[in-house]
Amino acid sequence: MTLANWCVLAACLLPIATIGIAKAASARADQRELRYNNRHPRAWTERLQGWQHRANAAQQNGWEALPLFIAAVVLAQQAHADQAQIDMLAGGFILCRILYIAAYLANQATLRSLIWFAASACSVAILLLS
Repeated sequence: MTLANWCVLAACLLPIATIGIAKAASARADQRELRYNNRHPRAWTERLQGWQHRANAAQQNGWEALPLFIAAVVLAQQAHADQAQIDMLAGGFILCRILYIAAYLANQATLRSLIWFAASACSVAILLLS
């Protein structure tokens, strides 16, 4: 498996990990209704505030970023583009997504947007290799 393929897997797991952090933190909530409830997960997300609310938003954005990234990697590899370039850009995408999550959780809106553009640029650059 190529590095880019591992990056596809990582990109699929990042949103799960992002909301997982918020779910794990909710176990320490004093009020029972603020704790994650697997029977009513949507109701739980509607009550989120602060960094946990932002974690949910970052998770949603992670799912939204996946189609372009996955398509770009698959199409570039099918076109037999230079694998080293695909790998480098895919690694850049993952790094940007991790930084994006950190900036989102830290409520750094402008920085988060800049990182989002960088991650999107990585996906587009991979696609342009095909």
